[in-house]
Amino acid sequence: MLALSGVAAVSGLAGCAAFGGDDGDGSNETDDEGNDTNETNDETDETDAGNETDEGNVTDGDNATDEDNESDAGEGNESDAEDGYSLSVTVETGDGDPIEGATVWLEGDQLATGDAPEEAGDAGNETSANETGNETGANETGNETGANETNASNETSSGNETNANETGNGTDTSSEYENETGGNGTVEFTGLADGEYTVLASAEGYAESEETVEIDGGNAETTITLEEGGSDLAVETEYNSREEYAQPGDSFDDFEDLSSWSITEGNAEEDTDVSFTGSQSVRLYTEEEGANMVIERDLESDNPDLTDLDFSMAVRTPTPENIAVELRFVDVYGSSRIYQLPSIAYRGGDAGWFRTAPGVFEEDEYPPEMDFLDRLEVRVHHTGEGAEVWVDDIRTHQKPDSGYVVLGWDDGLRTFYEEASPLHDEYGVNAVQSVVRQWIIGGREDVMTRGELLERQEAGDQIVGHGTHARFAEMEPDQLRDSVETDKQFKVNSGFEGANFLTFPHNSFNSTVLDIVSDYYYAGGYNQAGNVNLTAVYGFDPLVLPRTIGHDLELCQDCVDTAAQYNQCTVLNFHDFELDNTIDRDEYDQLLEYIDGTDNVEVITLDELWEMRTENQ
Repeated sequence: MLALSGVAAVSGLAGCAAFGGDDGDGSNETDDEGNDTNETNDETDETDAGNETDEGNVTDGDNATDEDNESDAGEGNESDAEDGYSLSVTVETGDGDPIEGATVWLEGDQLATGDAPEEAGDAGNETSANETGNETGANETGNETGANETNASNETSSGNETNANETGNGTDTSSEYENETGGNGTVEFTGLADGEYTVLASAEGYAESEETVEIDGGNAETTITLEEGGSDLAVETEYNSREEYAQPGDSFDDFEDLSSWSITEGNAEEDTDVSFTGSQSVRLYTEEEGANMVIERDLESDNPDLTDLDFSMAVRTPTPENIAVELRFVDVYGSSRIYQLPSIAYRGGDAGWFRTAPGVFEEDEYPPEMDFLDRLEVRVHHTGEGAEVWVDDIRTHQKPDSGYVVLGWDDGLRTFYEEASPLHDEYGVNAVQSVVRQWIIGGREDVMTRGELLERQEAGDQIVGHGTHARFAEMEPDQLRDSVETDKQFKVNSGFEGANFLTFPHNSFNSTVLDIVSDYYYAGGYNQAGNVNLTAVYGFDPLVLPRTIGHDLELCQDCVDTAAQYNQCTVLNFHDFELDNTIDRDEYDQLLEYIDGTDNVEVITLDELWEMRTENQ
């Protein structure tokens, strides 16, 4: 190995090079927005306001201009909403005192907008182009010559989480059915059609309550009494989880001393202007398409015993989706084990520093002796036109007692309730369901009602947030904060015990989004891949968890096996049995049976995962 000196970083070396020196302008500030190859299509799908602005009046176009056609207010024709009826709701304490600032919202079939079943046809279609694990291309483990290609993130080139599954590009069409009481404890809803409505009310320090109201040819009013008590959930977090748990475990290498490191492939340099901890980090970069970057550290001289440990590393890149990042340990006999984040699939620009605790991706037939190691390689696999990645602060972590599986279902679609939940009950396992506030309040026919979600919560499922289903990274900060706070308030008011956890819609987040979201949520986030993509239980970034898209049964089973073998956690993601990104019902039944028959693995919720993460800081 070469000691740190004034030798410049060299591209594509067959041997090794030391860090140091000035290799000119290699900044390669790649515009990461260009990597969102399906962004245009997604936007086209989203901005099609569809029939949402028609508020349900989608079939009588010939009558739309008929000024005399005003008699359908009770038929759900919301274009005549101004001629509908009003509902006055008063919220008070048990002593009859009005409660100011109580949240009141309505539920009812009459509130549904648009053609919900058709909109759900692409529900959560993250992987229309997310082909089955094609990032593993030529990833020949143990190939010392640099042929360890992973086609980094081809599996998420689409990142196309919902295509047409948007209701107005994130516009909150349900806001007219949710409001806060004034000083007299009263709020009024107008433009309502005949029918039965569920009126729900909640306020901080009080238990939620609800009433059923019938509107039948006239205005109505009701009073809801709230008793003291309620959930321990709060809208705002007590602390910033990413700051509180930024450096778990024990330090292994903080990159302050690079004398044991060398460059074996691509370009790398020390960077004193950008660091996660200490005074510097290492910057790896290239302008060559498909060129990999590798630095390695000598371990034979130190001879550390890394048996039964997991690892994490701080990473920053403005060029996500085109890269995979891995830690590769090689023993003195040449056997290797790879810990890999197959895809950094956030979509929205530079997310700043985040910690990855990659799970085991693969290892040689004869596993390496982790107490008799030759070297550690930090490898960045790259498939785009240019890449820039900073790494810092490698840490070690103890392993839990077993492996874990999280079964995540996005969007709260009725398919889960009708087809998947009976399977969960049969096998006695729980799901983590990410639900969308507007779709619930708006009464979309293809999503579960609040009552059905609470029923599933009672059965053991965890109900977490899924934002407004708009792209967070494209929202103005003030708009985003208002949206996130409103969404969190709804989850708290609804009594969803998983309200402290969030799944980013479309994987759309950047550093600004993470800063804002951390004020309301403790954990979740997700970047994702179409291949084996696990995490160490005690080392992950709270809001940047990885998950694997459950589009293939064999892949899901591989994730379960890996979690069981290495005591790590896999988060599997599903949407709807009819979609390409989700295995079908029979295969899902087989998956649950497979999990049930696999030793040393347990299905858990995000709450249970978070409890382990925080208790083992």
